[in-house]
Formats: sequence, structure tokens, C-alpha cells
Amino acid sequence: MTYAAFNRDLPRNPANHQPLTPLTLLERAASTFPAHPAVIHGEQRLSYADLYARARRLACSLSDIGIARGDTVAALLFNTPPMIEAHYGVPMAGAVLNALNTRLDAAGIAFILDHGEAKVLLVDRELVPLAHEAIKLAKVKPTIIEYLDPTVHEGTCGYSDFVVAGNPDFNWLMPEDEWDAISLNYTSGTTGDPKGVVYHHRGASLLATGNILSAGMGKHPVYLWTLPMFHCNGWCFPWSLSAVAGTHVCLRQVRAKAMFDAIADHGVTHMCGAPIVMSTLLNASGEEKRDLPHIVEFMTAAAPPPETVLAAMAEAGFNVTHLYGLTECYGPAVINEWHQDWSDKPVAEQAALKSRQGVRYAALEALDVCNTETGEMVAADGQSLGEVVMRGNVVMKGYFKNPKATAKAFKDGWFWTGDIGVKHPDGYIQLKDRSKDVIISGGENISSIEVEEVLYKHPAVSFCAVVARPDEKWGETPCAFIELKGGHAPNEAEVISFCRENLAHYKCPRTVIFGELPKTSTGKIQKFVLRARAQDL
Repeated sequence: MTYAAFNRDLPRNPANHQPLTPLTLLERAASTFPAHPAVIHGEQRLSYADLYARARRLACSLSDIGIARGDTVAALLFNTPPMIEAHYGVPMAGAVLNALNTRLDAAGIAFILDHGEAKVLLVDRELVPLAHEAIKLAKVKPTIIEYLDPTVHEGTCGYSDFVVAGNPDFNWLMPEDEWDAISLNYTSGTTGDPKGVVYHHRGASLLATGNILSAGMGKHPVYLWTLPMFHCNGWCFPWSLSAVAGTHVCLRQVRAKAMFDAIADHGVTHMCGAPIVMSTLLNASGEEKRDLPHIVEFMTAAAPPPETVLAAMAEAGFNVTHLYGLTECYGPAVINEWHQDWSDKPVAEQAALKSRQGVRYAALEALDVCNTETGEMVAADGQSLGEVVMRGNVVMKGYFKNPKATAKAFKDGWFWTGDIGVKHPDGYIQLKDRSKDVIISGGENISSIEVEEVLYKHPAVSFCAVVARPDEKWGETPCAFIELKGGHAPNEAEVISFCRENLAHYKCPRTVIFGELPKTSTGKIQKFVLRARAQDL
């Protein structure tokens, strides 16, 4: 008997094959737990029945104004209920959601609106002036639908009327194919115009459920929105929560008191955020802090948290899990899976283990570190440098209208991340740098992350970034930009001396500059700004 026999007279049909999509997760939650709280925002409460009805109303109203399959609907919104509704209602109309970074300037938004060909723009009242300025610069002229946040303003608004006008029983659209686009997310554009990353329904569904496994979410978790939903669609958590009928606690602005109040009042179990969110929590005043009802699971990405921060977060009642990913892989696709016996190791050794990016999500098929020239896998020795590569269903379709960039990112059956790292003997990967951030001094490669890890151990350092500074003799030398903690004032010589005690001397900064560091809206330090400053020194 041949393998073909198992396909003979066994065709795919609607009864046994449906496209994967996260949209069905909301339908299931609404039918199974209709009265369970889905969304909390100030005094507003939405049950799962309410959220499903509002998503269908939104889809209906978008269809009524001509939005069809493949159209782009942009959203310039804070972490408020309409942003959650848009993650369902927009694709239920067959359209593609383009969540915009609220910290962009008008020119940046105009570029994205044009490139994404937006036909509708959902916008928060506070951001309407920015939206109008952007549309003046843009070629497209999307229909603007304004949202008035009841926690800030009184009265009704266009968005509320627009949603209410829709049919709550609207026969929403499933994707024709799970490869259909569900969302469009733009990279930060630090080396030119941002690139549009296209997500499909299959990937969104798999990462949404993958988050549940990686975050240890049981039934009915309570999730606090400290991660911007415009960032990789909130790492797909807007869809994850429906799978376990969890509660979204919206947060318009990430402030210490608001976070502690939400955690204490609503029993928050999970939250995500960049290191700046941890810093905000830890630096809260006594008046801002509240006693936590239980241990809160905190997922963080970007730079690995320093040992002192991990210890402080644990003492404050947060269990930190380190994740890694990119816009191109739907957010986090790598997790530092913790082994129980690691908890018996000395604190310093635990911190070193926690600083590694880790192993692939269950939703990611393969993860490795490859030599950029030969394409071969590097030795799993924790020393051999290579580029981190991925393959699987939670890797983007590609870059929108940019075949050259797509072809560069996909080669030899891998997605090449541009991140430089090593693979440890146990298979865990650890980032050492972005390919463009490696400092080459006197022919030696210096990992900026390695230098930053040492700087973070200095008691005066709150944030730091190390970049290359041009040098006539060495080609490049490390230049450290440091944001200090309050009450500390070390000088350049003291910092360099501290580094020389903990690093090979050639890796130590030759220049140290103190001051506030530029950061993105998600708390990532903008190294491209600092590289430009170092060039001008």
C-alpha cells in the first residue's frame, strides 16, 4: 500500500477542513462564557457577549461603508476598548488591521497610511490633530472615525454611533484561506522608511494559543494592558484572551499608580512590557504602591533584565519571564523556559540563566544560530557567533510591497533575523548583538550587549546603551550612554574603571556620556539616535 492510499477518496471539505483564524476564539468565548467579563476600562464593563456583538457591529458598519476583503483599516488608538474590538471587527469584515504607533510624527503616519493604502482611520480624540496633520501630507484620504474615551471626555462620539449602527447578528466573514492577511504592522524604520510586515490568520491563531502555553494562562486570567496593542498586535494577546475567556484590563497610559490600582482592584494575573515598565513599577512612590493580591506573571522582551532588577521584581511580587521576538514573527516566538532545578542555584547563576533568550515557542517550528557566510549551524558552545534564524508558521508572510526586502530576509529556508547570538550546549540561544550594533575595534568584534550587561551591574546605572564611536587608530571604540539613578553621580573615569574590573580592557568604553536616553513608545532604547550622536562627537 502506498501513502497515496491515505488520500484516495478522502478529500478536504468544509466539514473536515477550516482555515485557522483567531476570530473563532471570540465566538466560542461568547457562546460558552457570555456573561464573563471580557473588558474593563474605567467604569465601563463588557461581557464576552457584549464584545462579540460589538465586534460584529463594527464589521457590519465597515461593510456598510464599502470596506471589503483586502482593504486596510488603520487604527490610531491607545489601549482602550475600540482597539480590542478592532482586532476582531476589522478582519470580520474581511479587512486588514493596521495598528499605528501613537508616538509617530505626522510624516511617519502619513507614509504608513499611503503605503498601507488605508481606507478608514479609527482615531482617539486626543490624536485627532495628529491624524489631520498626517492626512494633509498623505495621498490617501481615509474616512476618519473618532473615538471619545469616557475616562477622559464626556459625551458620545462618531465611533460609538458607528458601532451601534451595525447589526449585532452580522454574518461576519471567515478568511477564504488561512494565508489571508489579518494585520499589517510597520517596523520602526531606524534605517530608512519602515517596512510593512504582513501577518496571516494562521500565524495569528497559532501565536495567540502559543502565548497561553508560554505565559502559563489557565482559565479566566486577568491581563493588564501595559504593552501597546500597536506593537505586533499586542504580541497577539488581544486574540489570546478569548481562547481562555480572560479579562482585558485597559490602561490608557502606563503610570505607576494606575498599574498598582488595576492589579490590586481587578486581580491582574498577567502583564507584559519593556524594561521601562519594570522600572516604573520599581520606582513607584509609597503613595502609588498597593499590596498585590498574588504573584503577577510579567513577560518582558528587549534587553535581558539585570540581576538587581530581577531580584527587585521578585521581591515586589512579580515573576519575570524573558521572551524574544521581532515584528516579523508576530512578537515573542522564543522563551526562556525555566527548569525547576535552576531555582536551587545561586542567585547570580539564576540571573545569568534568565538573561538568555531561550528556546522556541511551541508554535515555532525551528530556531537556530547560523554562520552568516556559510549558512551552516554554529557550534553549540556558547561562544561561536552567528545570526539567529527561524522558520515556522508564526513567521510573517513577508514585507508588504517590498519583494527585495522579503527576498533578503528569507533565504535557505530560514528567516534571518539580523540578530547576532550564540547557542549554548543545552540548546538555549543568547543574543550578543544586532548585526549592525557589533563594534569592530582593532579588528576585534565587541558585543555591545556584553558591555551593557556589565554596566547594568553598576549601582548607579538605570539605563545604558553602548554604540560604536569612530576612532582614527582603532576604527571604532565603544561609547557608553548612561541614564543614572537618582542620587548617584559617578564620573566617566569611575565607570570605565568599573568596566575594566569586569571586562577585557579592549571591550571597555573609551567614552561615557551621561543623560536621559531616547526611547521608543515601547521603552526600547533608540540606538540609531545614539549612533548618530557618537558619530558627531
